[in-house]
Amino acid sequence: MAEGQSTPAEGALSKIDTSVPHSARIWNYWMGGKDNYAVDRQAGDEYRQIAPNIETMARASRDYLIRTVTHVAGEAGIRQFLDIGTGLPTYDNTHQVAQRLAPESRIVYVDNDPLVLRHAQALLTSTREGVTTYVDADLHKPETILEEAGKTLDFSQPVALMLMGILGHIKDYEEAKSVVRRLQAALPSGSYFVHYDSTATDKALQEAQQGYDDTGAVPYVLRTPDEISAYYDGLELIEPGIVSCPLWRPEAGTEPEPTDVYGGVARKA
Repeated sequence: MAEGQSTPAEGALSKIDTSVPHSARIWNYWMGGKDNYAVDRQAGDEYRQIAPNIETMARASRDYLIRTVTHVAGEAGIRQFLDIGTGLPTYDNTHQVAQRLAPESRIVYVDNDPLVLRHAQALLTSTREGVTTYVDADLHKPETILEEAGKTLDFSQPVALMLMGILGHIKDYEEAKSVVRRLQAALPSGSYFVHYDSTATDKALQEAQQGYDDTGAVPYVLRTPDEISAYYDGLELIEPGIVSCPLWRPEAGTEPEPTDVYGGVARKA
């Protein structure tokens, strides 16, 4: 590197806006992380005052990721993962769960958040047998994502496409469906689609989300379970289908309470 040239992480620092709350940083705050700023904590507290269940939703979402990746890497035998909308690293990230079960697993994380780029080194840990890489790309450009991911993943072999809590950031519903279709179309037979998003199933959550959107942050659209179901059209849903995340194959002996986050796992025939 030439003298005076900044690293990607240093360049990312200059792009971080700490005057406006950011969903990834707020989510990190709700999860007990430290990668957030005062503006995020304030927005997170205001959101929680209106929708007190939001921290439960955040943790339930991470537990859902752990269970779904465990199923896909374990029972389904998938060894390649394309995780788009990575967010900030917390605990039991996709590569950690997958490589515990199958050390040879290959994971590509995708995000376009400068703070996530700054923390990419934490995401890029891997077993010696496997690979973990990070792609700086925009969800609105699925072809770019696929091209870059193809440098690490073999798209002639099954891949798990993961869109976890990210599609609500695409404001136009038809565009969101189009992005999902274009990504799914690149997957070979035997691949899996793993997804969740928060839903418009609670008035308090809708009010809290509107208040957040009004801060000038990147908005997030709460959609109905029926709208979310359309993302799975043409795929084979794995039992129990599209449900509130805590109800997707909960740990034995537990009695989980449903939350306003819905998702499912589906296989491409």
